[in-house]
Amino acid sequence: MAELTREKLFAIKPGTPDGEIYSRIKYKWDHLSKPIDAFGDFEEAVCRIGAIRNTDMPKLDKRSLLVFCSDNGIVGEGVSQTGSEVTFQVARMLGKGVSSANTLAKSVAAECIPVNVGIDTDEDIEGVRACSRRRGSRNFLKEPAMTEEEVLYAINAGMELAGELAGKGSDILLTGEMGIGNTTTSTALLCLLKGCDPDEVTGRGAGLDDEGLKRKKAVIAKAVSIYGGKAYNSEKEKAFEALCSVGGYDIAAMCGTFIGGAVYGLPVVIDGLISSVAALVAEMMVPGCREYMLASHGGREYGISGILESLGLKAFINGNMALGEGTGALMLLPLLDTVLAYYLNASTFVQGGIKEYERFS
Repeated sequence: MAELTREKLFAIKPGTPDGEIYSRIKYKWDHLSKPIDAFGDFEEAVCRIGAIRNTDMPKLDKRSLLVFCSDNGIVGEGVSQTGSEVTFQVARMLGKGVSSANTLAKSVAAECIPVNVGIDTDEDIEGVRACSRRRGSRNFLKEPAMTEEEVLYAINAGMELAGELAGKGSDILLTGEMGIGNTTTSTALLCLLKGCDPDEVTGRGAGLDDEGLKRKKAVIAKAVSIYGGKAYNSEKEKAFEALCSVGGYDIAAMCGTFIGGAVYGLPVVIDGLISSVAALVAEMMVPGCREYMLASHGGREYGISGILESLGLKAFINGNMALGEGTGALMLLPLLDTVLAYYLNASTFVQGGIKEYERFS
């Protein structure tokens, strides 16, 4: 794995998706046998995917889900209903092809690739890619969660996996994660980056009771008091330092995947809260990444809507979901497949001898 430094990371400048191709796809949409903008945001999605892939005949035949698995030291503060051993157990299920993400991936013909970027184990997990430098992050109430070197390693792992999959012909990447405690790390990170009130954006994660939620909010508030209020020279520095302070290896690796998608010209689908925070960090460190992102669903955690708004993205699904593992991202694929099939195969009004609708705005 090639070494990544902070300077190299901040120097990355993604290209811009092809605006001419975007316009060509939009023109074709307007001349198909339907009212103008009848498919709403899905027409925009096809335009964006084509512009990213540099073709007005885009396809999504080869789709790859990366599920980054990692443990979080903050679990020691009682912020989760279950213990960190569940991360290993679910990762093992992912490796065997029997977890939630595997089941959904098979139904939508997607490749599911679980990756160990920081599980608390020395065991090689069958079927899981090994990209770990440490057995879980540190308890961020006692010390920063990760070192600069560790964060850069995880970001680089995500970037290199994006490059590898691009080289193998992937048309679209999906992001997922598995790590007990990662709604705490991601919410703490969101509060540091956007100045959110922990009382307003902290959710129950995988099912905390009222006492557990109160404890989780207090932990995040304390983290903000420890690491917040610092002055930085740039948004890039702020995002990187916050990631080191309270983030997780799964967030860092997904951040790398979003950056890699922008570098290698692939659309990357955001899943839920953890993935959304990773997308936000990626955009802050490498501006322009958001042009390559698609948001799958709104999710149950409170912070997602604000993140997507700041990224200028809309979620396509509002199903009150909170499963993780990239499952929401997978559920977007059949919707994209359906609207893309229409775009590629529908007749025009001209072919039917019918007067076309006109665009007035």
